[in-house]
Amino acid sequence: MNKPLALALSFLALQGCQTFSALTTPEPAAVSTPAEVAATPEKHYRNFERDTLYALLVAELAGQRNRFDIALGNYVQQAHLTQDAGVAERAYHIADYLGASQAALDSAEIWVKQAPESIAAQRAAAIQLARAGKLDASLVHMEKVLQGQGKTHFDFLALSAAETDSETRQALLKSFDRLLEKYPDNNQLVFAKALLLHQEGDKQQALALLESQPSQQQDTSAIVLRAQLLNEQKRSKAARKLLAEAVTDKPDNKRLRLTYARLLIEQGKEDAARDEFVTLVELHPADNDLILSLGLLELQLNNLEAAREQLNILLNRGEHLDVAHFNLGNIASEQKDNDAAIEHFSQVQPGNEYLPAQMRLANLLLASGRYQEAQGILSQARAAQPDYAIQLYLIEAEGLAEHNQVEQAWAVMAAALSENPDDLDLIYTRAMLAEKRGDLDQLERDLRLIIEREPNNAMALNALGYTLADRTTRYQEALELIQAAHTLNSSDPAIVDSLGWVHYRLGQLDEAERLLRQAYAEFPDHEVAAHLGEVLWQQGKRDEAQRIWQEALKDKPASPLLQETMQRLQQTAH
Repeated sequence: MNKPLALALSFLALQGCQTFSALTTPEPAAVSTPAEVAATPEKHYRNFERDTLYALLVAELAGQRNRFDIALGNYVQQAHLTQDAGVAERAYHIADYLGASQAALDSAEIWVKQAPESIAAQRAAAIQLARAGKLDASLVHMEKVLQGQGKTHFDFLALSAAETDSETRQALLKSFDRLLEKYPDNNQLVFAKALLLHQEGDKQQALALLESQPSQQQDTSAIVLRAQLLNEQKRSKAARKLLAEAVTDKPDNKRLRLTYARLLIEQGKEDAARDEFVTLVELHPADNDLILSLGLLELQLNNLEAAREQLNILLNRGEHLDVAHFNLGNIASEQKDNDAAIEHFSQVQPGNEYLPAQMRLANLLLASGRYQEAQGILSQARAAQPDYAIQLYLIEAEGLAEHNQVEQAWAVMAAALSENPDDLDLIYTRAMLAEKRGDLDQLERDLRLIIEREPNNAMALNALGYTLADRTTRYQEALELIQAAHTLNSSDPAIVDSLGWVHYRLGQLDEAERLLRQAYAEFPDHEVAAHLGEVLWQQGKRDEAQRIWQEALKDKPASPLLQETMQRLQQTAH
């Protein structure tokens, strides 16, 4: 081998490794780490033909220039041609790091074939075979890692089995049992078997297996799985105790403390969870995800100033901006600082928080009578974000209608439907606006069009049935429509309310009372309260009717339906 070229190759290999290691670090159990990518291969390059040497030089230069496709292609090609362990190792690390699964598997198999004594090669082949679903072959290599006293990844093997069938998992369980006879104290084997048992639904045996080992000997993953199993079996106190002891034993373990905090939230112990998140942020002050979690938890606990503090940290760092602005807008709105709320909602960009922010922004402006400004902002948003146009039209129309600007809302729907004449959400909203305008013919045409296109649309069936029961005397037809909706979605309290109301219209007061009580228990809305109160009033249960109405008025003092119902019935009592 030409000496200057050999030196150049060594130098370029080091520089090329630095380029690869600048990539985002993947999951360490399944993918090469930056250090592994940069490592010198166990078997040094042998003397190569000129074409091979040239291809490897090109690969390293390509890596420096971020042309990883060329680097990977050349290395994999030369690994196949040369069958050299060092080239195959480097090809494997590059492929694994870039997520090129087939190239990683091919390179790992060449590497382990040429360097069977290498624990790293055996582990690489085991992991890649597991990822490819070749679990039996993977287990052979994993056992060799175990025999060589290397760190195994039986847990990864078990996790890979989650994507297979029960027969495969049962076969793998038998293999694990065989290995456990040889290595009964191997924690990874015990944990991996517990994972498989959990996947198979045998939670009790999985838990018993983990509990057979002292907690002090278990790694983080085993403790987390054990806590999960305890919690799934309704042993919440035991799960909490296990994690609390683990956090006390390993106070700097981020995953354990985070799991404990999440369990506390799940069990309704938000104050205790907050303390854990405070500690996590103190231990990891640069972790923006933890800061966001703490901020949202403070908000859930109504600690508005504490929440604002955490969310402002994110704004200053330029992280999680949309979530931060959206929730800071909510805080400002809660504190009646509408200008600040509007400013925050205006800065939310397209994503999960975008439409809720546009809705909050529009409602704030509409509530203060700034109708033109609200409509102008939504019009600009539609122009800037055409993919959200239909939802933005709906926000505008429904917001205007909510603030008694029905004719303006009607005009918005006309514009929306001229652009999107077949959109059923727009047609449904036009139907609801038609009801507010007293145009029941238009409402029925629109709802029947929706039902024709979607016969199982429970919302349209219920809306038409309720309107016929409430605004006409077509009670039997209304009953059939609402019953069809109820068959499709019997748990929806709005549909149960409609069913109760049509029974009332048919004079079936006992059945109406039963259904309306059910609806009110699940959804104590002012409209349901008006209906239930009216039925009770007609049955002579007037004190209870008055109590229900007064309760509903506390939440919705300006409810026109409540006011009209109470005035109408109380007048007839005199």
